[in-house]
Parts: sequence; C-alpha cells; structure tokens
Amino acid sequence: MNRNLIFLISALVVFQACNKEDFVDHEGNEPDKTPVNWNAAADSSSSSFIYSYWNPAEKYFNYDNNNKIDFHYWPQAHALDVVIDAYIRTGDNLYKTTIEDWYEGVKAKNGNTFYNVFYDDMEWNALTMLRAFNATQDSRYKTSSIDVWNDIKTGWNEKGGGGIAWKKDQRYSKNACSNGPACILAARLYQQFGNIEDKEWALKIYNWEKENLFNPANGAVYDNLNANTGEINTAWIFTYNQGTFLGSALELYKITGEKPYLNDAIKAADYTLNSLVNSSEQILKSEGNGDGGLFKGIFIRYFTQLILHPDLNEVTKKRYLAFMKHNAETLWRRGTNKQLVLYGPYWKTKPGTISQLTTQTSGAMLIEAMVLLADE
Repeated sequence: MNRNLIFLISALVVFQACNKEDFVDHEGNEPDKTPVNWNAAADSSSSSFIYSYWNPAEKYFNYDNNNKIDFHYWPQAHALDVVIDAYIRTGDNLYKTTIEDWYEGVKAKNGNTFYNVFYDDMEWNALTMLRAFNATQDSRYKTSSIDVWNDIKTGWNEKGGGGIAWKKDQRYSKNACSNGPACILAARLYQQFGNIEDKEWALKIYNWEKENLFNPANGAVYDNLNANTGEINTAWIFTYNQGTFLGSALELYKITGEKPYLNDAIKAADYTLNSLVNSSEQILKSEGNGDGGLFKGIFIRYFTQLILHPDLNEVTKKRYLAFMKHNAETLWRRGTNKQLVLYGPYWKTKPGTISQLTTQTSGAMLIEAMVLLADE
C-alpha cells in the first residue's frame, strides 16, 4: 500500500472515531472535557510512527522524521516495541511486515550481528526480540534473543562485588541500565523456557543492583557505580532506570510470589511520581532529546505492567491510573502536533515539524499504553 495513503487512512480513522463534540481548537487541542478514544489515538500514533520514521529501503528506523538516516542501535529496540504493541493490538499486516523486515535491516546496519560493545544496548534488543518472537512465532527472534543473552552474561565481573558492566571495554562501570534490563530478560526467559540458570541469573543481578544502586529509604535508583573508586553516582537519577528496576522487581514477584519484590517496585514507582516530575503540573519531566528522549517511554512500559498486575492494591492502582491518564491526556491534547502526529521531550509542549526517534518513541509508547489501561 502507498505510504501516503496509509498515513491518510490513519488520520481518517481518528477523525471518524470522534463524534461531533470532539472538536479541536485553533491550535489543534481537544477540549479537556472530551474523553479520548485511546484506540483511535493509538491507530493514528503508531501508523504515523511507521510512516514518518521507518526506512523501508534499509529496514530500520531513521534518526528523525526529516530523513536524517543516521543509525543508532539501541533506539531500534524501543521503536520495534511500539510496532509490536500495535501489532498485538490490531493484527495489522502493516506492523507484522515491519517486524519481519526489522530483523534483517537492523542486523545488517549493526555490522551483521546483534552483538554490541554496550551491554545495555544488547539487552534492550534481546528483550524486544523475545517480544517479537512471542508476537509472531518467528524463530529467528527467539534464537537471536537467547544468543545475545549468552553474550550479555560475559559482562558480569566481580569488580564492585559483581554486576554487569556497561561496556565491554569499560569493565569497571556498573550501571543500572545494564543490570535492570538484564534481570528482566533473565526472568522472562526463565518464565517462558524454564531454564533454572536464568532464574539464578535474575536473582543474582537483582540482588546486586538493589544492594548497590537502590535507595530503600526513598526508592531512588542511582545511575552507576565506579568499581575502581567505589563511588556511586547519586546525582544521576533517570526515569528509565526507575522503570527497569521496578520492572525487574515485578518479574521476580511473578516468579517467587514474595511480597518484598512488589514493595520494591511500588517504592521505585513512587519515587518517580514524587521526584521526577514537574511538580506544578504533575507531568514527567523533560529529559531532553537524544538518548534522554527515550527514558520516559521505558519507564511507562514497565510502570504500565505494574498497574496491570492484579496484586497491586486498589488505592495505589487508582493513584497510578490517575497519573497516567493526566500525562497521556496532556500529551494528546496539548503536546501533540496533530497535523504530523509528533511529540516533544516535554509532554505539555507541542513540537514543531521535526522530532527525534527517541522522543517520538516515548510518546508513542504512552499512547499505546493507554489502550491497555483503558478498561482499568
């Protein structure tokens, strides 16, 4: 199908899904009283995401929507996550074809391998490939996810008491971003395929991160430990590290049923909602463009899974849902360039005509998450 036609159809879907009271003002903002049709919003968001960022010739996601074709490995994983979300929700072949093509395109652009010098980059992609396997049953994704996991395990060393290093050539830096996702991956592999060693890895990684980078008093997850000096970087606290720590705690709660894991997840979530927001507007703060543009989306992905867990108490669930609804409605009504369906780094501020892949991915993740939460 012609790509311009796809974009036009997606826009018409949103238009037709709105009744005559769902008007927009001269700036393209919906009135606050109007309920958002999240399924229609997600149709518009995710189909335009492919139209604006997917490179069909080379089969990867461009750096921005303005034909900057720079290839960055780690955002490819999260961009594919949005496509997987949309495919699971709709079953549309537009998304399935993208999932199929991504494998060869991203592998080729990464030097004909899914290995990388950054352990965290491999972890993001291994997690996404496991999701792609589950969504499509394409065995290439299962094989590559497990293969990359085996390489990730070589990042564990005893500097700083353990933990997976951030980079292969920098073994002393032990980061939250290289341990939280690894724990989630190991836990999910165990739950799906039953290898007890994966469970042991998940527990080992989690225990190291909790001991070294988690503040049990307030739920903060610190960015990294310099194992050469013993110094913990307590100044850097980012939403994505909060998200993967709570995500790893939730996965271990699923495995063990032990309540302290669920409590850890709640504590990390609460720190984010209390400390990593614009306090006057209760919107997740801007963490900039570039890598930081993706941070909020990663938090949203794992925070959503926490909200959906049946063991989360109702009072906490309602509080979390209200926060998500407020952020998502603010993004969709105030922070979206509706003509191009673009998002910026702060969800209340509408972008111009260009948005980077990382920033756009975070917004698209939030819109897809709201479909999952609509019935809650």
